[in-house]
Amino acid sequence: MTTQIKLEHVSKIFGPKPNSVVPLIRSGKDKQEILAETNHTVGVYDASFDIQKGEMFVIMGLSGSGKSTLIRCLNLLNKPTDGAIYIEGQDITTYNHTKLRLFRQEKIAMVFQHFGLFSHRTILENVEYGLEIRRVSKAERKEIALQNIEAVGLKGYEGKYPSELSGGMQQRVGLARALANDPDILLMDEPFSALDPLIRREMQLELLDIQEKLQKTIVFITHDVNEAFKLGDRVAVMKDGHVVQVGSPEEIIASPADHYISEFIKDIDRSKIFQAEHIMIKPNALVSMKDGLNVAMKEMEENGISSVFVVDRKRIVQGIVTIDDAIEGIKMNKGLPDVLRQDYTLVGKDEYINDLIPKALDSKYPLAVVNEDKKLVGFILRVHVLSGLVADEAVENEAMVSQG
Repeated sequence: MTTQIKLEHVSKIFGPKPNSVVPLIRSGKDKQEILAETNHTVGVYDASFDIQKGEMFVIMGLSGSGKSTLIRCLNLLNKPTDGAIYIEGQDITTYNHTKLRLFRQEKIAMVFQHFGLFSHRTILENVEYGLEIRRVSKAERKEIALQNIEAVGLKGYEGKYPSELSGGMQQRVGLARALANDPDILLMDEPFSALDPLIRREMQLELLDIQEKLQKTIVFITHDVNEAFKLGDRVAVMKDGHVVQVGSPEEIIASPADHYISEFIKDIDRSKIFQAEHIMIKPNALVSMKDGLNVAMKEMEENGISSVFVVDRKRIVQGIVTIDDAIEGIKMNKGLPDVLRQDYTLVGKDEYINDLIPKALDSKYPLAVVNEDKKLVGFILRVHVLSGLVADEAVENEAMVSQG
């Protein structure tokens, strides 16, 4: 992947003489010591990390952690007191007024928490606004605006005013307005925090769908750990202006950097974070369509299981055979195709555990996990779905014995 954004030792200090505080930061003094000694507030403290092109990068932290201060450094609404911010290799902290204006118009856009819509403008006019500032022709900006209104699911509302829309719909307008300028980078500062839980979940899914289509680089701010881990390809956790840890949700859960991170993530709903591929068991026992019932029996006996998936040469699932059906089929001189059951359940490897629960409850057999090509890559036992995670290797081995 290509690094699109690179932060090197970025600090942002608020106060009358911020540069005088930089040596104190470099000497290792913390935020509270600096406030007590100088009456200056350190918003961001020596932040360094990279963001890859096309990545959904989430910055997470409690109120006062510095996350909103940091995201505003990325478009220089907050100019860093110290450090450098490289966008595609150029340090934007050195930009003059003209370069900065073009950067904000063409390269980067921001979606705010409280929508920031113009109440006297229609939805179409709100979405057109950035294009209007850039002096795009009326016909072209209308066409672009309508495309983006449709992209966020608001087709038919372009003639309405913000006051006629719900909070979730207003946030969609803000997103459409940001996307209308076709920015490479989208900054989102707690955009869903003012929404009720149901609308918030809908907007999260909407954002994931839009990201799948457009592949923008998105920097997303939230204080909600479940939201962060649901949306983020990688997550940066902040505390008191520091970036404490950066990693994928799985990496942070598996190896928290310190006690603070452990406490921060302890209440996450893991069923909404982990996917089928994280809890599946690789299919060591498989039967091909060219095999017979005796081969199926042998596979089940050798692996201590009571059912086995049957696949074709491309490893596409053709059905499942149980030990009882195999025994009966051999007695009745039947072939493998004659006893195949089709009432098994296929699930995608990227489906969340939370979404697998009703499927596991309805299925009599292990869930068959398939990839994008419908090829079998694993299976999941009911007990694994209902418990959320495989606790350790011992549980996995025990489950293998009791398959089915």
